[in-house]
Amino acid sequence: MLKHRGFPGRLPGTDFQFTIRRANKKGATPLTRRERFRDRKPADRRADTAFLAALIAHFGEEPFQRGNLDAGRLSWLLGREVIAVGKLDPTDYDQFLRVDMKRAEASFPELFAEDAPEFDWDDEEWDDEDRDGEDEL
Repeated sequence: MLKHRGFPGRLPGTDFQFTIRRANKKGATPLTRRERFRDRKPADRRADTAFLAALIAHFGEEPFQRGNLDAGRLSWLLGREVIAVGKLDPTDYDQFLRVDMKRAEASFPELFAEDAPEFDWDDEEWDDEDRDGEDEL
């Protein structure tokens, strides 16, 4: 499983996870398109916005591997702002995905506005460099 170095582990100050630390021994959690209803909690909507902002900042429009990106968080964007490159294998850590910028701008116009929200990704509680040895445990 590819680890995306430099990608934020979670939304700072919350428990909304963006990455996983190690591959699941039983196989990757399947990606499934989740419906976003209008009555979702503001915190959930903020997590979606921040995750998409991190994807755009880290990958732009380029294809990227699913790797250690959280399946639950990806599933909220799957099939809309994040699309599969080729045929989707929902249980493959090596699946390539990409951000559909037109859909992203239509769904999250605040990310593309001049006064776009800024996220502080320098969360001191999450440091990939200190966790390198965990995979061998």
